[in-house]
This record gives sequence, C-alpha cells and structure tokens, in this order.
Amino acid sequence: MSRIVLRNLVKTYPGGDRRATDDVSLEVAEGEFVVLVGPSGCGKTTLLRMVAGLERPDAGTVHIGDRDVTGVSARDRRVSMVFQSYAIFPHMRVRQNIGFGLAMRGVPRDEIARRVADAANLLDLSGYLDRYPSQLSGGQRQRVAVARAIVVDAGVLLMDEPLSNLDALLRLQFRAELKRIVQKIGTTTLYVTHDQAEAMSLGDKVAVMRDGRIAQIGAPLEVYDRPSDRFVGGFLGAPPMNFFPASVTDGPTLSVGNLTLEAPPSLATLAGQQVTVGVRAEKLAVSATQADGFHPATVEVVEPTGASVLLTVAFGGHELKVQAPPTFETRPGDTIWLRTDPQSLRFYDPETSLALSPGPGVIDAPQS
Repeated sequence: MSRIVLRNLVKTYPGGDRRATDDVSLEVAEGEFVVLVGPSGCGKTTLLRMVAGLERPDAGTVHIGDRDVTGVSARDRRVSMVFQSYAIFPHMRVRQNIGFGLAMRGVPRDEIARRVADAANLLDLSGYLDRYPSQLSGGQRQRVAVARAIVVDAGVLLMDEPLSNLDALLRLQFRAELKRIVQKIGTTTLYVTHDQAEAMSLGDKVAVMRDGRIAQIGAPLEVYDRPSDRFVGGFLGAPPMNFFPASVTDGPTLSVGNLTLEAPPSLATLAGQQVTVGVRAEKLAVSATQADGFHPATVEVVEPTGASVLLTVAFGGHELKVQAPPTFETRPGDTIWLRTDPQSLRFYDPETSLALSPGPGVIDAPQS
C-alpha cells in the first residue's frame, strides 16, 4: 500500500478559459478509500488522471508513497486504474483479460495463474474464466475490469466512475460488492463519481469538488451533516438541504416570514443580523395536528417513495422539502405542522454562502 499526497495541483487545458484543477491539495492515507464527487466539469477526473500519470500538471506535485512521481510515466507509478468503460479485450477470455497486466510485466505463467484464480475467487468469477466478454453480463464485465486492476498488486487503485454503465439495481448490488472487495484487499483507493449516494456509501472520506477546487473533505456523515457552504449542502443529499433566509432576533430566535423559530444559544452573538438557514428534510418533525412548538405549512406536492413520503410545502413564505414517515397521509392543499430542532439547523453567510461557525460569527473557509 502507498499513500497519495497531492500538493497545489494546477491544470489548464489549451484554449480553456478556466483551470480544470485550481491549486488542489489532497492526502489519501495508506489503505484509505477516498471518493471525489462533484458535478460534471468540476475537475475530479482530471485530478484522478494526474495521479495516474495520464495528465501532466502545469504546477504542483504528485507523491505516491515516498516518491515524487510528478514526472514519472504512468507505467512506472505502480497504480491500477478501472475506467468508466470496461476496457476489456473482446477477443480474450476472462482469464486472459484478468492476467493481461501481469503478462505484460513478464510475470511467470504459474504465478499469473495463481493470482488470476485468487482474483476470480474474490470477485465470484471462477466459473467464467473460459468465457469471452460477449458471454458476460454488464456486472460480470465490470467485475473482470476490477479483477484485472487488483491482480497486479499495485500500491494505489484508481477508479473513474466504474459503475456508471450499470443499471440501477446492478449499481446497488455491485456497490456493496466493491466496498467488500476494497476493504478486504486494503489498497489505497481514489474513486471518482458524480453520484452522491455512491460517494456517501463507499468512501472512508468524501471530497466534494466544485470549479476545480475541493470545497470540503471529511467523513461522509460529517460532510452531509455539516456542509461547509451552500453548494455542498445542495449537492449532497436527496433531496438536497433546504435553505431559507432568516433574521436573528434576541432570545435568540429566528424570524422567518411571520414565524418565530427557536434558535440555538450560540446564535446570540448574531442578533440583529441576517443569516441563511439550512436544514435537512429528514430533520423536520411533521404532524397532522397542531402541537406545542409546531408551525403551520401548506402541502403543495406529495411524493410517496416507499421508505418515506416526500412533501413539498410552503413554510413561512418559502418552499421546503420534508421527509415524512411512509404512513403519513396528506394531500395538496392540506395544512400540516412542522417543528425545527435548533440543533439540526445550520447557518450560512448570505453573501459568501460559507458556513458560520457556532462561535462569534466567524466564517469557516472551505478546505482545499
């Protein structure tokens, strides 16, 4: 295993009007699984390709283990890569595909056979070694691609949206398999996806990228629960975090339209100021009848999802998403009642969109 250390990586493509990666620094510890997630064009694949040696940075350094590999060719970096396309050879049987990298390195045949058998057993491919890719399902082909990557025993495993060509059910199944496999082999892994659910479920850490920079990095639940800015809160989560403006009044309380909501004591230092409030849909308590601490909301849309009922409501003059229990019954036009837990509210500067610390209104800068 090897750690990955990226320092101040800059990449601008010819004719581009902005940087694909803009002074990005990142560390992936030995054996750690880090997921780069973000919208299309945010620079996550470019960053991965610079680690792989498929792109050269304009500035900055790439270290793998104790080596500075910034100027080292891809073949000499001891990394394995799984691409978005399966990239397996249609004219080769599964066993030849899995062992191809080993054969290119001149590994003895008996050693190749042993390693291929071990990888095939790990990925449930033992019964398919003599088949051609055309005789496999999409999920099986992707397992072949992963087996080929792990069989070479590289220090770093790089994956560029490896599940994107699978249908929804296969993605869910293979996601669990992939996590089990990576945990078992313990290889340092850097994984790229645009799917926030995939990022949350797979990574030891999640790095959310935007416009060539890392907006926030941390444990999945930490990043989900305490977004560093409105972009992160709006990108992670289905539905995304709700945001609405409020005035901080003495108490402290929050004035939202004609409603007065309870605020955490730490907000007292911001009395008289405007803030943006963020709250997750599942953090809003919902009731069909009026109760102490609950405020009225008008139902606009009802979306049963099976595990819950997703409601779009008008609340204090603003539209919010609310996640209600699956047995909650309501219709558009009904009045329901919501309660906000002060400790579940997150606060952001209206101008910069950055998170406000729980202290005296200090803005937390995003990590990069």
